[in-house]
Amino acid sequence: MLLERNMARPSIEAYVNDVQKLADFLLDFSPTTKPAQVTQDHLENFLAYLNDLALGRRTQSRILSGIRSFYHYLLLENEIDKDPTALIEGPRIEQKIPEVMSVEEIELVLSAVDLSHPQGTRNRAILETLYACGLRVSELIGLRISNLFLDVGFVKVIGKNDKERLVPIGESAVKHINIYLETDRKKVLKEDSDSDILFLNRRGKALSRVMVFNIVKEMAAKAGLHKNVSPHTFRHSFATHLVEGGADLRAIQEMLGHESILTTEIYTHLDIHILRETILSCHPLNQS
Repeated sequence: MLLERNMARPSIEAYVNDVQKLADFLLDFSPTTKPAQVTQDHLENFLAYLNDLALGRRTQSRILSGIRSFYHYLLLENEIDKDPTALIEGPRIEQKIPEVMSVEEIELVLSAVDLSHPQGTRNRAILETLYACGLRVSELIGLRISNLFLDVGFVKVIGKNDKERLVPIGESAVKHINIYLETDRKKVLKEDSDSDILFLNRRGKALSRVMVFNIVKEMAAKAGLHKNVSPHTFRHSFATHLVEGGADLRAIQEMLGHESILTTEIYTHLDIHILRETILSCHPLNQS
């Protein structure tokens, strides 16, 4: 996983833990069964066991995904002749439509930032960047000054599994990043600071995920929003507004860093009004 798929350490640990759960189950219920002897029946009993533990469907599905990868690896390495996970069906996961802010609500949150506050210009730049680029929190806090190409309107982002991508960034976000670089950021720089990390805390260190969550929550509350707003809400809003504006789904997929277009397609189902207008305009009985 590390060498061939370039996966991040936390992802590798999650996969190992998933396989360990199966190993623990077999030790209790079928202690003589070795990994290469596991059958479809064993795995179906394991899934029933997970269900009895009252684990959520998404958790069960993720565990099964880790085990599928494990047996796919064993098959490639010729350790087994048949993949016992091939015919296993995972739990059906209900697709939840994510929370999205309107353009007006985004503007309210941005305006809620007090630029006279010691971290005001930083916080405004953070919110502007989240919405302008649709970044994950981990990508935002990992942004480096050396990866900013603001003169041509792009930033280089390090996404999941250390995959790099170039994302366009709008003029408003560029403006507020430049203000932050020339003002508040210079005030917190110290000798032991990572001088290449863009967004720093008061001690001159990189921001944590929790701090970004707190900033977003605080500004949403100040703006009077009663939605459950998080940094990911900016990402969802970014993608939804692009779809509403007619952007190509493949382009949105590239900007979000989704491996599969299926992940991006959820944003085509968000705006009921657009869906209604499309159906009514295309249905034969509504055409003159």
